Amino acid sequence: METGLLANLAILVLAGFVGFAVISKVPNTLHTPLMSGTNAIHGIVLLGGLIVLGHLENPSVVDAILLVVAIAFGMINVIGGFLVTDRMLGMFKAKPQAPAAEKIASNGKGDS
Repeated sequence: METGLLANLAILVLAGFVGFAVISKVPNTLHTPLMSGTNAIHGIVLLGGLIVLGHLENPSVVDAILLVVAIAFGMINVIGGFLVTDRMLGMFKAKPQAPAAEKIASNGKGDS
C-alpha cells in the first residue's frame, strides 16, 4: 500500500473521530445555526463537484459516476438540511391567536 494512501486514510479516520467528538458536545440550541452553516458548506462542495465534472476533458466512466453520485448526495443533503432547518425554526414561530368570538365559543362562556 502506498504511504500517501495510508496517510490519507489515517487523516480521514482521525477527522471522523474529531468530528464526532465535536458534534456530540453541541447543545440543542446551537443545532439550527450549525445546520444552516453546514448547508452552506455542502452547497460549496456541490458547486465544486459540478465545476470538476465540467472541466474534466476525458473522464473515465468511474470518475463520472463517482462525481454524479457525489453531486446527487450533496444535493440531497442540502435540500434535506434546509427542510429540517425550516421545520425547526417553525417550532419557534408564534401560533396565530384565535378571534375573541371563537375564544368565547370554545370556552363555553357566552353573553347569556
